[in-house]
Amino acid sequence: MLLSEDHLAVQDAVRAYVQAEIAPKAARWDREHHFPAAELKGLAALGCYGVAVPAEYDGAGLDYLALAVILEEIAAGDGGTSTVVSVNNCPVCSILMAWADEEQKQRFLKPLARGDMLGAFCLTEPHVGSEAAGLRTTAVRVNDGAGGDYVLNGVKQFITSGKHGDVAIVMAVTDRTAGKKGISAFVVPTDTPGYRVARLEEKMGQHSSDTAQILFEDCRVPAANRLGDEGMGLKIALSGLEGGRIGIAAQSLGMARAAFEAALAYSKQRVAFGQPIFEHQAVQFRLADMATQLEAARQLIHHAASLKDAGRPCLKEAAMAKLYASEMAERVCSAAIQVHGGYGYVSDFPVTRARRTCRRS
Repeated sequence: MLLSEDHLAVQDAVRAYVQAEIAPKAARWDREHHFPAAELKGLAALGCYGVAVPAEYDGAGLDYLALAVILEEIAAGDGGTSTVVSVNNCPVCSILMAWADEEQKQRFLKPLARGDMLGAFCLTEPHVGSEAAGLRTTAVRVNDGAGGDYVLNGVKQFITSGKHGDVAIVMAVTDRTAGKKGISAFVVPTDTPGYRVARLEEKMGQHSSDTAQILFEDCRVPAANRLGDEGMGLKIALSGLEGGRIGIAAQSLGMARAAFEAALAYSKQRVAFGQPIFEHQAVQFRLADMATQLEAARQLIHHAASLKDAGRPCLKEAAMAKLYASEMAERVCSAAIQVHGGYGYVSDFPVTRARRTCRRS
């Protein structure tokens, strides 16, 4: 599908910033496990933190197609940075937009959308992955003040921005006997006593994005920080799936595109048998296949995003886009390494980083 002039303008602005301020630094960030706080502020200034949040809540007032375009461009510069931005948009901002009351939107959504805060999403636990029905983290109501508080205890695993985030949306069990209907959602500032980063994971890639294990140890939050009613946590968590899957698909596309562009450029520079290897038909076939897969993924992503923007159900289409794009990224990045030959295995070349980074998706 064709992008509108507005979408193209957003794409151009983000691409220019990413290629100038992020892509040239990505290799160093990967080596040093550096969190790019300054560059993320630059992305926030471009409206990338709350893309689909209305302007009245300090968002960019755009749509999910714009979010897909933006995440592709950021991921083409650095996959880890795109993950930070993706999570802040969806599920964090999207859940607050759908479920927060007006006071919560003023207190949390506005600063998250304009980039004054960074959000994390705490669902996964070590023993159950993302199986919400098996959560063990608890939130116990204590009524010793106006409105009462909840005390959270438990462990969350693989939390993006768990260390550098300012607030976390946390799923916890408020009624063990109610099964899936006994889970509730809370907004927890990460400076709350009892919120503790227990470990930062050593990962294969995405080193510019922290992935943390979080311990909640008698972490006390006011009842005013609960999203929706008690027992609505699973519904709230699942409501972010469509946008989240579109985001991950767009990230996968961006990482794969960067690998393809590196392979294409290398094929025009590397000379073998008296001519650039780009002139060899076998290399041309490989590059053509990579380009075709990239475009197929892009069309699936943009279709799913357009359905969401139209208010139509798109859970199936978003899942298809995520499935195809994430598997495509592995194929394209591997093919890019093959185009580079032996140099594709050397860390000085960007395709090795792209291959490690896309594996997360």
